[in-house]
Amino acid sequence: ELTTVRVQDPRVQNEGSWNSYVDYKIFLHTNSKAFTAKTSCVRRRYREFVWLRRQLQKNAGLVPVPELPGKSTFFVGSTDEFIEKRRQGLQQFLEKVVQNVVLLSDSRLHLFLQSQLSVPEIEACVQGQGPQTVTEAILHYAMSNCGWVQEEESRP
Repeated sequence: ELTTVRVQDPRVQNEGSWNSYVDYKIFLHTNSKAFTAKTSCVRRRYREFVWLRRQLQKNAGLVPVPELPGKSTFFVGSTDEFIEKRRQGLQQFLEKVVQNVVLLSDSRLHLFLQSQLSVPEIEACVQGQGPQTVTEAILHYAMSNCGWVQEEESRP
């Protein structure tokens, strides 16, 4: 079984405003039976990765969860360098996570990677309080092709 996960295309959102942030495209391609959709493409920001890591830690018991790149407020160097270093760190984090059988069994991880649901929507879905099951949410996103359509439309 092969799972490729790529963190790419960092984009600054709300640039110039006080609440600007960077989000990253997460591309997943797999033939693993663990995943509902075989390819997916979503955008996530750093604080969503932080949430995911906390959830994985809660549910993984004694299994160590990989570290995230640090949240440096005093970074020496250019913003581009910082964003690239963080992108690499986020990719390494996800690569380690998807190789771990215990972490792979967490449905929050699957919704994080294969749906565009927000963190509260993921929580509701996992607890059975959302309008769809985990599988339905992933399949709905895969069928709608949101990740791909959005990508095409945003190109000049």
